[in-house]
This record gives sequence, structure tokens and C-alpha cells, in this order.
Amino acid sequence: MVSTLPVAELRVGASPDDVSQIIRAVYRQVLGNAYVMDSERLVSAESMLADGSLSVREFVRVIAKSELYYNRFFGSTSSYRSVELNFKHLLGRAPLDQTEISQHVQTYTNEGFEADIDSYIDSDEYQEAFGENTVPFFRGTSSQVGQKQVGYNRMSALVRGMAETSSAVKDSNLYSVANNSSNEIKPPSSRGTGAADAAGKRFKIVVSGQTFGARRRLASTTYIVDGDNMTPQIKRINKTSGRIVSITEIN
Repeated sequence: MVSTLPVAELRVGASPDDVSQIIRAVYRQVLGNAYVMDSERLVSAESMLADGSLSVREFVRVIAKSELYYNRFFGSTSSYRSVELNFKHLLGRAPLDQTEISQHVQTYTNEGFEADIDSYIDSDEYQEAFGENTVPFFRGTSSQVGQKQVGYNRMSALVRGMAETSSAVKDSNLYSVANNSSNEIKPPSSRGTGAADAAGKRFKIVVSGQTFGARRRLASTTYIVDGDNMTPQIKRINKTSGRIVSITEIN
């Protein structure tokens, strides 16, 4: 089981030290445990949080919609991996099915990066789980009433330990979501298990907006790939600036 840090909540009358701890906790959660240099910190937003002009939720939104977040988790990864990380960083869980992933890929493709980030933070789920002043935390790695085993397994595949850095892994860890199978739980020293779950299977990948040379293809393109070739194919798609709309298993 992955250990978790105490829940961090900004309370009324918090001291400057309390606020500083909340700021560090938000950076750690939203940026996937990455080291943040002083020059990268969003100082203006930090000040607004400290003086009460921003809630923790709005501070989370500022960081998640920043160039710093985009460059780390959108500009250098596949769309499929970006969605996984958004669920992990902003809702504290893994995506449960292909429908969830496809919805967010389509929001990003059709409405843009900021609209997709808003769709997580403005959701009823976010409000019920964290409210206005609790820092998002990993909800899928401890026993919860009504929690499905598949959700626990998938979160364990995404969170391999509190020292893990999200940006260290570029490929999707949850190809099992595409065929609604479960991830095997392995020790933190193991790499992601999703690709192994896909081995021996075939998938249909629907992509939009690819660039070939000087031409950009706006219509959708469909690829049929073996599970063993899923990661290389997604890398090729990402190099053409294509956006993955859906991944489904086929017989």
C-alpha cells in the first residue's frame, strides 16, 4: 500500500507558517512531486492565497493552468498520459473507465487546455472531495467505504511511492482502462504495468488533428495496433501533434 501524507487544509486564522505549508503541499500534489525552483514559483498567486484573495481550490487552478504545468505534463507527453496525470493530480484518483478518458481528451481537443483543467476543478466530485480549502490528495490508495478494487489497483499503478515524480514517466501506465481490465499491483520498484496488461490484445486508436510535413489533417485517423506496439504508436502520434480521441479494444 502506498503511504500518504496528512490531509492539508487551510483553516481560518492560519499562521504564515501554515500558509507556507499549504503552498508547498499544493505544488507537491499538482506538479507531481516535482522540484520547483524559486524562479518557477507563482509568487503573485501565493500572495493572494496568503491574504485570502484566493481559496486553495483557486490556487490549485492557477498552478494547473500555468505554463509550468502545461510544459511538464502536456507538451512532452501523450494525450492519454496527460489525462491520467490530471486525474492523479487534481482528483486524487485514477480514471475508472475509457469513457472518462475519452471525455477529457475530447474536451482538450475541442475546447483547449484551460477548459479541460476547469472540467476537473469545477466538477462536483472535486467539490465534494476537497471543497474550497483542502489540498487535493490521493484517494485511491487507502481503504474507503464503497471503493472498487479496480480503482485501488489503478491508483497503485499511477502512484508508485511518495518520492515518485510524475514527469519521470512519459508513457501511459493504464492501458488496462481501454479494455476494462485490472492492473496487477507490483512493488514500487517496478515500472508501470499497463503495457503488460495490453499484451496479446488489439486496439483501435482514433486520432484527430495530426500534422504530416507542412499539412495538417483535421479529420480523424484510425489506427489498429497490437497491445505490444501501443507505446511506440502513441509516441509516433504524439510526434505528429495528433490528439488521441479514444482507445478501445477490438476482437
